[in-house]
Amino acid sequence: MAAETLTATRAAATFPVYTPSGAGALGVAYGTYAIAADVEDGDIFEMCRVPANAVIVGGYFYGADLDQGTEALDMDIGWAANGGSGTYDSADPDGLGNLGVLTGDVFAAGNVSPVAGLIYPFSGLFATGVLPTFTRETVIQIEANAASGTFAAGSVSIVVFYATP
Repeated sequence: MAAETLTATRAAATFPVYTPSGAGALGVAYGTYAIAADVEDGDIFEMCRVPANAVIVGGYFYGADLDQGTEALDMDIGWAANGGSGTYDSADPDGLGNLGVLTGDVFAAGNVSPVAGLIYPFSGLFATGVLPTFTRETVIQIEANAASGTFAAGSVSIVVFYATP
């Protein structure tokens, strides 16, 4: 089976994108995708969109424990190219988080979940003090780098906090 791009409802090109009015007004974009079959390297899950001029100020990745054996599932959080010419308008598959091998174990390797499951705060460019800013509407996505060792179906969600100065 070939890698594919799967689009959550809130990432569809026809879904309205909220633009907060004025600097400091917080906007929130989010999306959920139910994963029913094991992912493979190169699968992309388009989760949500942020508007033109969005400055991402934080966010989270949430999910069920999708890999319940010897963990191998590796997914990153980033964005698709948006056609603009700004510094962050080119695709960056791990610009919001290179999570490494995901583990649903309690408080394991970046996972802040107190129970089995996945809760990861955004990192990526944030770990360098950078808040990515886009000149055009941009798709926030999850990209798989490796399949699960022992796949278990479940949902993943992304929550993105942003402002539009």
